[in-house]
Amino acid sequence: MSRRRISLAGAAAIALAGGAARAQNATPTPQADTIDDPVRIMVSRLDLEQYKATIKGLTQFGDRRQGTDRNRAAVDWIEAQLKSYGCTNTERITYDYQPAPRPTAGRGPGRGRAPSNVASGGGRIRGYRIRTGVNTDSLAQKDQKIRATDSQPTTPGQRQEVYCTKIGTTHPNEMYIVGGHMDGHGWGQAANDDGSGSALVMQLARVFSGPDVQTDRSIRFILWNNEETGLNGARAYVAQREALQGKEEPAGSGKYPEPKWLGMIQHDMMLFDHGMPRPDGTMSPEQRPEADVNIEFQSTARQADAAAKLAWFFQTANERYATDYPAAVGQHMTNTDSQPFQDIVPAISLRENERGAQIGAGWDPQWHQPTDVYTTYGDKDFRLGLNAAQTTLAALAQLSGATLKR
Repeated sequence: MSRRRISLAGAAAIALAGGAARAQNATPTPQADTIDDPVRIMVSRLDLEQYKATIKGLTQFGDRRQGTDRNRAAVDWIEAQLKSYGCTNTERITYDYQPAPRPTAGRGPGRGRAPSNVASGGGRIRGYRIRTGVNTDSLAQKDQKIRATDSQPTTPGQRQEVYCTKIGTTHPNEMYIVGGHMDGHGWGQAANDDGSGSALVMQLARVFSGPDVQTDRSIRFILWNNEETGLNGARAYVAQREALQGKEEPAGSGKYPEPKWLGMIQHDMMLFDHGMPRPDGTMSPEQRPEADVNIEFQSTARQADAAAKLAWFFQTANERYATDYPAAVGQHMTNTDSQPFQDIVPAISLRENERGAQIGAGWDPQWHQPTDVYTTYGDKDFRLGLNAAQTTLAALAQLSGATLKR
């Protein structure tokens, strides 16, 4: 049995050893950028219609708000889908979520003050902007079926989130974590935020679980819960699992319940890059031709240097393997599930726009609104998400040492 080595000639794969990034020399392949290039073969297995169908499947549970029956049903559905792809090594993280007391009325921060031009996570907000916020009015959702689906309120208590793991063949004790969050709110269907990121992660799990795909290192595909309440699902994972990294259990078994973390790649809102709001607050009705995938790291994190290298590695993978839209690198990653990892391992986030300076300025008017439903988006929007999937798959295939069996 022979295998075709996936590599990027002359590139370095980012990994973590002893708390610092290390370089691993990629093996050149004479078939790179040809019809026989294994990276290109794997990327071609991503399909627009399958990606759309996965997003639509998630929207059957409405906004999937944490602490509801629809959220729990969505977790069950995601696990069943992962298993159907062949990613059968599924597990769940269980944790307790108790929301903080709401602030006393009339004492909310920022009352009466002009909006700041300082973006969340760093950087500046420029140009036209429109108001952002979370819709809490059920009557703002005009579709009565969606309104009924979203009607059950959240309650405190136990939460779960599901993941599956592709076990590496030569280094099962090391892994990359690939995530998206499955919960949403705002009385819509959370189709973009974050059905688009969850569907992307699920489609990556499908391709990497193909019967002819092997990886040297492990890959964990995880669908976070409680992102919208403050990254609580990701924080629970770090609290429960960080100390278990790289430990063989039982000793001599060759099994590693929590392989050593080499990097964390998050996906959050992948569909909508229609440009800056117009002066009157309206938006372009179609995806702009110059739309791009934003790859962000956080420049103030302890792992900033290694994360920046990881981000540029992904941008290079996009240039070589994404079919339609380019990628841009930024340094102000914030408000997403990679944040709890950023001081521990190289961590990056892929999005439709810059989280602070653009999404925070209203560049996505569906953000946490009743309009975040599947029918809002067209194929140009869905294709942006597919290009983000192509970017991550191409980079991850190289970083994990993926191979295709003949």
